Amino acid sequence: MSYHSTTQDLYRDAALTPDVGLCCTTTPIWQLPGLSIPKRMQQMNYGCGSTVHPRDLVNNPKILYVGVGGGMELLQFAYFNRQAGGVIGVDVVDEMLQASEENFKLAEKENDWFKSDFVELRHGDALELPVEDESIDVAAQNCLFNIFKTDDLKKALQEMYRVLKPNGRLILSDPICDGGMPANLTEDSRLRALCLSGALPLQEYIKALTDVGFGTIEVRARRPYRVLAPGQYKTDKLVFIESVEVCAIKDPMPADGPCVFTGKTAFYFGDQEYLDDQKGHVLLNNQPLAVCDKTAGALASLNRQDLFITDSTFFYDGGGCC
Repeated sequence: MSYHSTTQDLYRDAALTPDVGLCCTTTPIWQLPGLSIPKRMQQMNYGCGSTVHPRDLVNNPKILYVGVGGGMELLQFAYFNRQAGGVIGVDVVDEMLQASEENFKLAEKENDWFKSDFVELRHGDALELPVEDESIDVAAQNCLFNIFKTDDLKKALQEMYRVLKPNGRLILSDPICDGGMPANLTEDSRLRALCLSGALPLQEYIKALTDVGFGTIEVRARRPYRVLAPGQYKTDKLVFIESVEVCAIKDPMPADGPCVFTGKTAFYFGDQEYLDDQKGHVLLNNQPLAVCDKTAGALASLNRQDLFITDSTFFYDGGGCC
């Protein structure tokens, strides 16, 4: 059985009977004023983090969410765009679409501002999205793309890139594994469907995004997620898996390569009020400036004794420069 079939079977069952232990989200559920999330939606929160970031959701953006789960993040997105059809949810599993539709009826009873027609549910595949070119401001997926093998991951990312407007944002939450996933586990279709054995090293994950054209990448969070231990899984080493939250922006690709923010910060502490590197970066004296990895490398190459650049924190929350 292919990993696609295994995945669809697993989530068909999870749609019919909520499986609270199926995933283990590492991000607390957003508590927003006037938002009540039905218990059944929370039980069907099949993700490893969150793709809902209020700073991405200003000015009533058109939002696409792929892999609807129980509809929780669709409801959260609708909170920021209270218009008919303002949010589109796409899933290949009909039972999951039906479960989300039923959960929206519960949400209507708990939220006087919410109407089910705020969310348009569409049957479709992440590899061939039923969405028009350049029609989406914010696209998102949570713990889905890590299931895909290399060629399918490329197709899924190309589809997201296609439907996004210029400067649109793709918000992702997926497991990663920098220590290396044993080959026999990557071929285990059930472990892949469970969002475990498809986890890529972070740099490979980022490269997959920049290879399809995203010019700016923001690593917003990186947290411990799971371990695959000898005796419990077919591995002779302990495999440590983390979850990562990333924003990929459909900016033009810079001539010198993508801007990747991994939480590095530069400090100037010299004798002047500021340091201007003549490349668009002005560092005020002893004030932190978030910089992309490319800029951090260029500043480090100056070999100045009055510059300090931190290591990656893998937490970037905006600001700074590239």
